[in-house]
Amino acid sequence: MKAHQGDRIILAASHIEEPTRDGEVLEVRGEDGEPPYLVRWADGHTGLLYPGPGSILKVGPEPEPEHAAGASVGVPPETSEASADTSLGGVAQPPGRHLREWQVRVSIFESGDDTSAKVVLVSDAPTHLTARGQSHRSTRDASVPEIGDEVAVARALRHLADQLLETAAQDIAAATGKSTFIAPG
Repeated sequence: MKAHQGDRIILAASHIEEPTRDGEVLEVRGEDGEPPYLVRWADGHTGLLYPGPGSILKVGPEPEPEHAAGASVGVPPETSEASADTSLGGVAQPPGRHLREWQVRVSIFESGDDTSAKVVLVSDAPTHLTARGQSHRSTRDASVPEIGDEVAVARALRHLADQLLETAAQDIAAATGKSTFIAPG
């Protein structure tokens, strides 16, 4: 993994009950972008980070503002509306469109007959949506841990989807001044 000064870094939680952390790389102390990194975390703390395997969810430049006044979403200011955006490795994208990549991190914890799952939506937003799901194996059922995992994760993802729809409804209301309901499905 390599980082540069000014990059945004998102660190996975070390335990299922803990939130993800994000911050700005202030200084790269290793050679050629390698760790350790001096990071200013979103909570204001600064610390030296030696990331372990799988601990980094995302590292990269700070996301650009959505769009400047009068600019088309996804079209660089110097690009005319009639031309195509080729920011995806030379693949022409229609004008006015852009690509975003979001990731969902799933953590599963099993204890006896109980399984809990936590999902985190990692996006360009400064805060991440999180949700939880649980399952419990009946004593009458055979012990198949994968089923508990599937049920707990499905429930967590369903809760996450509900939160995302509610967030979108709130954003629509803020933009239009009218309350709205978005039907799931």
